[in-house]
Amino acid sequence: MGTLIYDGADGFAFDDRVLAHLQAVIQQKLRRREGFLLVWTDRTAEPIGVLRSIWLDPAISVQFVFTGSTLPELNRDWLTLLSERANSNSGLILEDDLRAEIREEMPEGSYRASKTKPAARHGGS
Repeated sequence: MGTLIYDGADGFAFDDRVLAHLQAVIQQKLRRREGFLLVWTDRTAEPIGVLRSIWLDPAISVQFVFTGSTLPELNRDWLTLLSERANSNSGLILEDDLRAEIREEMPEGSYRASKTKPAARHGGS
């Protein structure tokens, strides 16, 4: 488990693979001097977890501390999805199912498949 340390806080625990994807998206937004909201359920908080949100802003210090000595491989599809969310009015909402898929605990596409409606097919006559 890695840690996202924001504004000198104690830190927030994320799986290294999830944290690496967050780092890429956060870095992209802050480089453009854009703030945004990050929302997730913190399952490390007792008794059943708490909903957390932080406003990420270029003027506030952020650190990424990884468990390993190398960054996990990044998935372009996940970066695209997370970037789109970070650019939305509601901010980057990181649901548990999404985090599980990024951690590779669920088959890739499971989360996305459950969140997208199949396109209607038009049959020719």
